[in-house]
Amino acid sequence: MSKLVIVESPAKARTISQFLGKEYEVLASFGHVRDLPNSADDIPAEYKKQKWAKLGVNVENDFEPLYIVPDDKRRHVDSLKKASKGATELLLATDEDREGESISWHILQLLKPKKGIPVRRIVFHEITPEAIREALRSPRSVDENLVRAQETRRILDRLYGYSLSPLLWKKVAPKLSAGRVQSVAVRLTVERERERMRFMAATYWDLEATLGATDGQFDARLTHLDGKRVASGRNFDPESGKLVDNVMLVSEELAGKLADQAKASKEWVVTAVETTPGQEKPPMPFMTSTLQQEGNRKLRFPSKRTMQIAQQLYEGIAVGGQTVGLITYMRTDSLNLADRALTEAREVIKNLYGDEYLPAKPVKYKTKSKGAQEAHEAIRPTDLSRRPQDIKKYLNSEQFALYELIWKRTIACQMQPAKVNRTSVTVRTEVPSGALDFAASGKTIVFPGFLRAYVEGTDDPEAEIEGQERTLPAVKQGQHVNLIELDTQSHTTRPPARYTEASLVKKLEEEGVGRPSTYASIISTVQDRGYVVKKGNELIPTFTAFAVTTLLEDHFDELVDTRFTATMEENLDEIADGKRSWVAELKEFYLGTPEHPGLDAQITAKQADIPFPNVELGTDPSGQPVVVRVGRYGTFVQRGEGGAGNTANVPLDIAPADLSLEQALAMIDNKAAGPAPIGTDPESGQSVYKRSGRFGDYLEVALTEEEEKAGVKPRRVTLPKELVSAELDNEELTLLLRFPRVVGRDPDTGSEVTALIGQYGPYVKSGTESRNIPDWREAAEIDLETALQLLAAPKITRGGKTMAAPRAALKEFSSVDGYATPIRVMEGRYGPYVTDGTVNATLPRGTSPETLTPEMAAELLKAKAAAGPAKKKSFARRGTTKTKRKA
Repeated sequence: MSKLVIVESPAKARTISQFLGKEYEVLASFGHVRDLPNSADDIPAEYKKQKWAKLGVNVENDFEPLYIVPDDKRRHVDSLKKASKGATELLLATDEDREGESISWHILQLLKPKKGIPVRRIVFHEITPEAIREALRSPRSVDENLVRAQETRRILDRLYGYSLSPLLWKKVAPKLSAGRVQSVAVRLTVERERERMRFMAATYWDLEATLGATDGQFDARLTHLDGKRVASGRNFDPESGKLVDNVMLVSEELAGKLADQAKASKEWVVTAVETTPGQEKPPMPFMTSTLQQEGNRKLRFPSKRTMQIAQQLYEGIAVGGQTVGLITYMRTDSLNLADRALTEAREVIKNLYGDEYLPAKPVKYKTKSKGAQEAHEAIRPTDLSRRPQDIKKYLNSEQFALYELIWKRTIACQMQPAKVNRTSVTVRTEVPSGALDFAASGKTIVFPGFLRAYVEGTDDPEAEIEGQERTLPAVKQGQHVNLIELDTQSHTTRPPARYTEASLVKKLEEEGVGRPSTYASIISTVQDRGYVVKKGNELIPTFTAFAVTTLLEDHFDELVDTRFTATMEENLDEIADGKRSWVAELKEFYLGTPEHPGLDAQITAKQADIPFPNVELGTDPSGQPVVVRVGRYGTFVQRGEGGAGNTANVPLDIAPADLSLEQALAMIDNKAAGPAPIGTDPESGQSVYKRSGRFGDYLEVALTEEEEKAGVKPRRVTLPKELVSAELDNEELTLLLRFPRVVGRDPDTGSEVTALIGQYGPYVKSGTESRNIPDWREAAEIDLETALQLLAAPKITRGGKTMAAPRAALKEFSSVDGYATPIRVMEGRYGPYVTDGTVNATLPRGTSPETLTPEMAAELLKAKAAAGPAKKKSFARRGTTKTKRKA
């Protein structure tokens, strides 16, 4: 008999079990144990005929949820039930947030412990012996209000998604989805792209002078001409690109004229020197949103990856023979630091940097996030004396980078501000066109303060503080300086920057949309659904995102409004605090009120009249509208009513803001006219055309009349990205038309070795093995020996990781009657098997690979081929529960 402790993950269970005695058994639930049904197959038979069954929520009876145990969770639930039968006490130790509270509640509903068995909820924000002992000393009950808040969020998301997604399937494209927070995030990226589409770039000129003084030289930029300020980037409207301030716009001609006059001037005099003392405050400790932002900006981690690594550090890493949690809980809105952490931080600062870097008292930070739901700490190391370099050998590169970032930020937030002097210098020269004023600015760090621990941009504790400075030579008012060099410079205003993962998380947080636990999944979902494409660090909305956002804005604007979504988050907070009825919230949203129709009524009333959305680009010379549409087979541009000669596919790599009306018309006209041949295939004598597809440009060899009648597919070759068809010479065209090229045959396997060009570039392939080739010209000339060497080398993934080499065969029969390729005996997951490259047959029990003959192998393969594919097993649905509850 033992006390049963239940956590979410096996890693967390392993760590906690080290801190508890033998009287405790620690098991993992492997996340959520119950959920709403995800498909029609998951709905129990007795509910399938109900109108609300597909929602998984009984909207006719106080939004009663229909919970099931998913197939992949049944064995875990069975293990928990078995362990709970012999337990003397049940301790629910899931995470300290709404999600964790909900998991504990669901576990309790499934286990149904016997009367008299104590059930306690314990929470902790770090996995350390001290935190676990403290949690055991102060248990509580499951917080029903937190559970209701999480349950309401889940039901709201289900009603939103399952009601609007079918509408998108009909009006935009199949397999699309809508989401309560997801659709708002998509709208934000679309609005930013619209700003870029409206933006009109402007060009302005100025002068930059390199000036020499006694102590050195410095660069200064033209700011005034005869007392009137010269235009700079900040004087242009960020949306329209137009000049909005009363300043002088310097043209290229004027800039050249002023430069000639300035070069001829002999008098360059310092007219003003101003030094202002200031300070830079240390950054606040990390909470979830800022950790994701810094992880993206500095480490280039996607939000999802940052949270995955943080989870590993939180749940426990083997350090010096013991598994220990290295950071506190990573889903938090809080900026609070425990007194113990403050004491540790001050001790580290004193030992590493000295007393002068230590404030008179600990720095306390207040949470600014409205409706912050987590009551625990900011994200910090569990033990600040555990420096990154001390544990580097126990961590992989990603874990070390994130732990180091958290450690530095925590130390820096408790250090003195940096003291700086900011200096501005104005230099004037008189020319025939008037007085030219040039300005230079510098910053000198008087006292580095927190910068000793946390240097913005590099996060390198050894980085020179001088790297943060812009030092100007010592000059005085009235002093003459020398002109060393002077250049005219052209500047073009840029449209608003697209969102990155970091800036989108920041925007969602500012708008009150979503919560710390949801940011990473939101960013991941909008990319997985094809609404956003990540290019470099930019998040670029697709035309599908435009179509969906347009439809929702035009007909359900409230549902993608940031204020409405933020208010809903505030209502969830009130439910968590016990101040609001969860049923009332759901009724108002889905069924509506006398003053305002709910989601269900809105869709019923509007869906018949909703047109197919499009993105307007403008009109052609004859006045016909030109739009972009999203169809079943992809995105296309359409002129007028469409039809033959009035449509063309839009390549996948064109961002909406980068597609102009002129480009769209050219696509349509080029498709209507048909491509002109760019050369001739030397082998067949047929014309070669360049065509555009969803995955880029390719070459196509025209068919002969006989081939067209026979239905032969034309030969196509992907055009390498660095080539443009108009620039192809005969030699390049001839080389390209050799693809796909059979290099030879692998003497070991008998498989053809082929050189090809694919979506991601040239590569060589044999059977199921393939390897990239850096240059397409090399692929066109590669010989069999080189190709085989490439195929034998370990495979490098696109992420730069080395994959394990393919397993060697246990035995091989190179020549077997009836088989063109060798038969191999391989070691598989369930034991040895024989394969001809197409059919796999497991060796019968008791048959050793050493005693297997070619004839026996052939018989096994023939029997397997004759039997056909194995039938999938069907399992009876179990573990379904229906929860009834009073509001």
